[in-house]
Amino acid sequence: MQHLLSRGPLLDPSGALAEAGYATSLVKSYDRKAIRGGATRIKEWDYYLIYNGRYGVALTIADNSYMGLLSASFLDFEAKTERTFSPMFWLPFGKTHFPASSESGDVVKQVKDASGSFTHEAGGRRLKFHLDRFDGDLPFDCDILLTNAPRDTMVIATPFAEKKTAFYYNQKIIAMRAAGSFTIGGTTRTFDPTDSFGMLDWGRGVWTYENTWYWGAGQGVVDGRVVGFNLGYGFGDVSAASENMLFIDGVCHKLDRLTFNIPEKDGREDYLSPWTFTSNDGRFETAFTPILDRAACTSVGPLLSDQHQVFGYMDGAIGADDGNTIELRHFLCFAEKVHNKW
Repeated sequence: MQHLLSRGPLLDPSGALAEAGYATSLVKSYDRKAIRGGATRIKEWDYYLIYNGRYGVALTIADNSYMGLLSASFLDFEAKTERTFSPMFWLPFGKTHFPASSESGDVVKQVKDASGSFTHEAGGRRLKFHLDRFDGDLPFDCDILLTNAPRDTMVIATPFAEKKTAFYYNQKIIAMRAAGSFTIGGTTRTFDPTDSFGMLDWGRGVWTYENTWYWGAGQGVVDGRVVGFNLGYGFGDVSAASENMLFIDGVCHKLDRLTFNIPEKDGREDYLSPWTFTSNDGRFETAFTPILDRAACTSVGPLLSDQHQVFGYMDGAIGADDGNTIELRHFLCFAEKVHNKW
């Protein structure tokens, strides 16, 4: 089943998700005041990933009620290295003032030795970050403008079977053109909109304590057309709809169910060996050759975050709604598995 969401409030008067399903825009209105799932369980964040074929940056501002963070990552696809630094702040409980929609409103946060802002301006989104110390004593600065937002996006409203007032409301805006630069120490790298793209992962929700998700996405140019995709499953009750979508020149082509086939070695996932992706309808059949695992594992008391965001190259065929096929050849993208207790 792939249920298309209707317009209206995201939550009903009891704080439960009013309707589960997918859409191509934010048809459901999010209101933090309508949440009944517990103040410590609310999680709100904006995550941007910007890259070209050589390097990329990831930027996050998050307010997870009892903790928040500003995070920046530098991804070097040629050297196959990454660097991440994530200053945290405590007990924000909504004081970061995230907007209720990705379409308007700004996110601005400053902590000791770090600041970040995601703001709207005419024709695009401006992303600015500063970290006093990012790589040893070297500072990090970036100023990036994302433009040419696609017509369609991936939107999903997901309930959790084990808790009525838990939900996940998520939008992915994929393959915006990126212009600007970032500097680490004295080295500046630029993004040219002819070959550089940015995506937004916009999330609002009340999560259960323990969960595991699979997410993958890619963006680039294939035979002169702007192509992107979003893949995902495992997080919450997705029986009403999947979040799997192909985008061609900003237009959505809905996909059904997919599986990430992660190889194993000695009984554990072997993230840097070749993967495959398969689908129940044959419309997404690809191979994935990893080059970089942005891995992080934090375990403190009852809190756990075990993350593997793997970047690599996709090769294979994806079927559009009209029956035509997009052939991916050495298409840079990522796929991840994340296990959280928090």
